[in-house]
Amino acid sequence: MKIAVLDDYAGAALRLADWGGLDVTVFADTQAGPALAARLQPYDVVCLMRERTAFGAEVIGALPRLKLIVTTGPRNAAIDMAAAQARGITVCGTESRKTTTSELALLMILALNRRLLPEVATLRAGGWQAGLGRDLAGLTLGLIGLGNIGAQMAALGRALGMEVCAWSQNLTAARCAELGVSQCESLPALMAASDVSSVHLVLSERTRGLVGAEAFAAARPGHVFVNTSRGPIVQTGALLDWLAGDGAAMAGLDVFDAEPLPQDDPLRAAAAELDGRLLLTPHLGYTTEATFRLFYTQTVEAVRAWAAGAPVRVIG
Repeated sequence: MKIAVLDDYAGAALRLADWGGLDVTVFADTQAGPALAARLQPYDVVCLMRERTAFGAEVIGALPRLKLIVTTGPRNAAIDMAAAQARGITVCGTESRKTTTSELALLMILALNRRLLPEVATLRAGGWQAGLGRDLAGLTLGLIGLGNIGAQMAALGRALGMEVCAWSQNLTAARCAELGVSQCESLPALMAASDVSSVHLVLSERTRGLVGAEAFAAARPGHVFVNTSRGPIVQTGALLDWLAGDGAAMAGLDVFDAEPLPQDDPLRAAAAELDGRLLLTPHLGYTTEATFRLFYTQTVEAVRAWAAGAPVRVIG
């Protein structure tokens, strides 16, 4: 049984789990289409990092030896589940930890508002204090989405002395009352009511391109916008136009339309030009030691259980 582990950018898979006795090959880069199919021809088992590699019908159909797919996390929208089921391929997943993304979102909010990176750059260049940061206490945090992560963000915001408001397409007054959050009637209303906004939505056809020119036009001057959910929820062109039009506005993005972020993506050039007002991080919301130890430990457990004919966490 030959096993492929894909997209291990950090070289963590073999370090964080015991693969002893298994024939495993780890790949550190992302491939797609025919190149991916050619790479995976010899493998019976493919282990995916959630949503790093698109695993569609064409790839699945080109892998006659494939019998098992294991993804980190309890779901993976990048897998064509119908194609896998049609081939009789078992697809299973792992558990996931629940606090990592909110921690990163708060880190980005703090870094932007306190001008952390520009001040670090000033110090490295031989200078000293070059500007003034902004207190979070007394500001309003607007949450675009109030699910599990949004609820964590509401608690973190309040702990720092922020007022909290929220909006999403399905948000109810009962949910807002439960969490002590004020409800906004629309996304533009949320942008107008808040000093800082943070996206916490699942990517779907309803949320794709949701945050665009109308929302940014409604934002307060000097608004800080953060997205740690999924890149396509935000219209990149509208975001860049907004940053160009408001010299005090700032944004932090941990997620992108294409990942890894292409070298020629306009966001890279914009981040270099905007003098610390656009913070880009390489999808770090879930990349912690504890999370990856859980991911890879349970991936190995799933492979061993499947090979032994024992129950696995089947998804689909």
